[in-house]
Amino acid sequence: MTSSNAPTDTSPLTHFDASGQAHMVDVGAKQETHRIAVAAGTIRMLPATLALIQSGNAKKGDVLGIARIAAIMGAKRTSDLVPLCHPLPITRVAVDFEVDSTNNSVHCRAQVETVGKTGVEMEALTAVQVGLLTIYDMCKAADRGMVMTNVRVLEKHGGKSGDWTAAV
Repeated sequence: MTSSNAPTDTSPLTHFDASGQAHMVDVGAKQETHRIAVAAGTIRMLPATLALIQSGNAKKGDVLGIARIAAIMGAKRTSDLVPLCHPLPITRVAVDFEVDSTNNSVHCRAQVETVGKTGVEMEALTAVQVGLLTIYDMCKAADRGMVMTNVRVLEKHGGKSGDWTAAV
């Protein structure tokens, strides 16, 4: 069954064939290059929740330390979560959290690297989101109203399309 909105061969949506059917992109002919992606996101919360995180006295332990490990694990498991994402040999995952007392927030930044035939943007985005979800999970008893926001790719390097940096 073909949709009237089926992408054509010139469609920028590479996960659909000419008939509009979803498929995993064939990266077999691509060159292996060093690829890097950086993503970021924020979780906003009540001031008291942020104080709990900063004090290290949250019931479940070191919130940011555990969130960092969760983010790294998320990057490594991205292809298990996103159906058409290639499993990649990740060579590096670095995750940093910044406490923003002025805005009652924690900012997460993840950098993921590989030497391969496809980029690691999805792995960087997954790392950020899993890190933020872990903060939510560990602090939800104190604050169910936390909001995750602004999760996005900030930059990518390598591959045929070269370097890209998000506009501010």
